Amino acid sequence: MNPMQQIRIEKITLNVGAGKEQKQLEKGVKLLQLITGREPMKTTAKKRIPSWGLRPGLPIGCKLTLRGEEAEKLLKRLLEAKDNKIKTTQFDESGSVSFGIHEYIDIPGVEYNPEIGIMGFEVCVTLERPGFRIKRRKYQRKKIKKHAITKDEAVKFMKQNFKIITEVEE
Repeated sequence: MNPMQQIRIEKITLNVGAGKEQKQLEKGVKLLQLITGREPMKTTAKKRIPSWGLRPGLPIGCKLTLRGEEAEKLLKRLLEAKDNKIKTTQFDESGSVSFGIHEYIDIPGVEYNPEIGIMGFEVCVTLERPGFRIKRRKYQRKKIKKHAITKDEAVKFMKQNFKIITEVEE
């Protein structure tokens, strides 16, 4: 197989949405620090939504992005928390995978922290092929033909590399 056609993990994004509840946001920050050992970034509201109590600039969540070997090791642990089962509906048409972890204590090697309580978060895995950067770079940006990852290719990659079991949603 052509080395430029091989699929790899570009990044893993962990996300905790807290809404306007600041105590929940601080717990989310501690949770992502506990799992990864890194400082997450707080996300802020862009629009005013009075019925939800949101205004521009109000912190409403936190996120963290991991790349490389660190991302691959963490993904294996996160998939163990889901018993290596992912529904086919959790794969999108561009080859990305998203799933939620309901309770962080399901992750192997993570102990319960009373300051955080029981809390969950979302995981988004972005897959790409080598050379895809030329579509996003600032200097000499180019169009790419036949380089996109299909849903079936993403499922096959995850089955081969992470031994997942896909479930068909009924």
